[in-house]
Amino acid sequence: MDIGSASIRAVEVNGFDGPRPQIVRYAEVALPMNSTRRGEVVETSTVGTALRRLWSTGGFKTKDVVLGMGGSRVFARDLSVPRASIVQIRESLPFIVQELLPVPVADALLDFYPIAEEDGDSGPQVSGLLVAALKDAVNANVAAVAGAGLRPVQVDLIPFAMTRALAPLRTARGRDVLVSIGANSTNVVVSDNGVPQFVRILTNGSDDVTRAIATRLQWSPDQAEAAKRAVGMGGAMMRAEDRPVLEIIYEVVGELLAGIRSTISYYATAHPAEPPQRILLSGGGAQMIGLPNALQELAGLPVQLAEPLAAVPMPKRYKQASRADQDAYTTAFGLALGSHA
Repeated sequence: MDIGSASIRAVEVNGFDGPRPQIVRYAEVALPMNSTRRGEVVETSTVGTALRRLWSTGGFKTKDVVLGMGGSRVFARDLSVPRASIVQIRESLPFIVQELLPVPVADALLDFYPIAEEDGDSGPQVSGLLVAALKDAVNANVAAVAGAGLRPVQVDLIPFAMTRALAPLRTARGRDVLVSIGANSTNVVVSDNGVPQFVRILTNGSDDVTRAIATRLQWSPDQAEAAKRAVGMGGAMMRAEDRPVLEIIYEVVGELLAGIRSTISYYATAHPAEPPQRILLSGGGAQMIGLPNALQELAGLPVQLAEPLAAVPMPKRYKQASRADQDAYTTAFGLALGSHA
């Protein structure tokens, strides 16, 4: 289940442990304004009511739920620790990671994702990713789910879910940069044959463009969103009256693309022998006119628009949905797969 700023989406998956997992049910319901903020529950009872409506609408056959967390209150950092069992590593985290976090350890939930074993200066080490989320953000989302009569069985990192959906372990080959541009944040993951090597969550998203247009031109949010979709980053059919919108889009999107490029450059500098080979682009923001080409030019890597659910068996009516509607369920699909990892 993917709790967003404007809606909640959920998918139910069968055959999760086989070569072709199948989406058998899916649904989305809108959220009242201000009931969540950047994917975090603000009004528990309001979101709980929406969840009960979602389960009724979707006809889901299970009450077990995997929740995704991302955004500015979740952190992922590179970490190497002495080789030990995963249980021992997790128990040691509160004592060794404070300098990596912008918040007190006591305020965070910690986990470790091992990637590889290596020889360090003081002996064998395990390199991986430290994952930390603020307790109050996680607890609010869990409380809303439990209050709706559902069972939260796992909380997962949204960039991990994205990786499962875009670069499955069974089929992924090579070193890709997975970039998912959402409404309020952008996830950047370097994946090597389907294994996440590096994660950054940027606090820029496509809604920043809408808000900038609405504020500067004094338009309604709906007018601003329509202009963003129509104008994008320009094209052969651009009209002179579109220039004010275009200038705002270039400024705001330029900041986002610069952040993506800097993130990729940081990884490439730290791993000169393992450069990324391409960018797989997804998310609602990826649909903006001209954005994929602009990112390719700026980052100096080929950019391919991902189609994460194109080969996933699903109900016929879903196959008839638009590309944007299909992409909207990518995170929820990846979370469902992760519940059985």
